[in-house]
Amino acid sequence: MSEPATDETDQSARAIAAAEALGLAFEVTRHGPVRSLEEAAAVRGIEPRQVVKTMVVRVAEGDHRFVLVPGDREISWPLLRALLGVNRLSMPSAEAAREVTGYVRGTITPLGALTALPVIADTRVSGPVSIGGGGYGVALTVDGAALVAALGATVADVTTDG
Repeated sequence: MSEPATDETDQSARAIAAAEALGLAFEVTRHGPVRSLEEAAAVRGIEPRQVVKTMVVRVAEGDHRFVLVPGDREISWPLLRALLGVNRLSMPSAEAAREVTGYVRGTITPLGALTALPVIADTRVSGPVSIGGGGYGVALTVDGAALVAALGATVADVTTDG
């Protein structure tokens, strides 16, 4: 496995190149630091529910999944465990997540990740959405259905109100 890129420009370039390779139509937004979901949504010109968080979930040693969660929602652990048919799930450490994805927390995206992980998308990921672009303050606005299809995601109700 190659080493994760250490330069954020390289990381966002990797995510953008992956979106292009998937044939996604998208718009790149670059902005400064934000302190909240609401602030991130405002600078991207969208509603908080349209910000899609990419979570990395550890199913077992060496077995991870990406979970795409609308910004105003949280993972429902019982629903996700039921979907995956397991009794236990966890969030990997920041270091483990970076090892698997090549991205640091706060910039993780399935686009251009070092490891091609299965993707689970909540049923509410639809319409125009903004997903992380691999670097702080970098986001891609894309059609949610097109993103889910391009990633070959399993679509399921896996969230609860945030």
